Amino acid sequence: MSSFSRCAGCNYLRRKCPQDCILAPYFPSSNPQRFACVHKIFGASNVTKMLQVTSPGAFTGGTAECISYEATARVQDPVYGCVGIITQLQQQITQIHSEIMKIKGEMVSSHTNLTRNCTENPQHRLNMHLAPTC
Repeated sequence: MSSFSRCAGCNYLRRKCPQDCILAPYFPSSNPQRFACVHKIFGASNVTKMLQVTSPGAFTGGTAECISYEATARVQDPVYGCVGIITQLQQQITQIHSEIMKIKGEMVSSHTNLTRNCTENPQHRLNMHLAPTC
């Protein structure tokens, strides 16, 4: 890359962006906030090392995405970071599971009452215009 089209990492660090810049594919100049956030949490040197250690190809992009996501979460929630997000999602899952169990219980209760009414009063089914399920 020329000095006129530096990646966000090289631009932030105020250095020339070499042709083989490891940061360029993952931190384009169009999104400088992404690198600033990552640099604030991990540091440019550590990010470069993490990207170099990852085998080239498919996983490097995923590594950069994970680093960026973790840094953003840590900036938004300095104490818990991604763990805070995971905890919130687990709480939502638990709450929804509880609601599902409650609704299933209500369905069983309604079905039991309907079955009882059908067996005790066969005329009830005709009056309620229900299909012959009893």
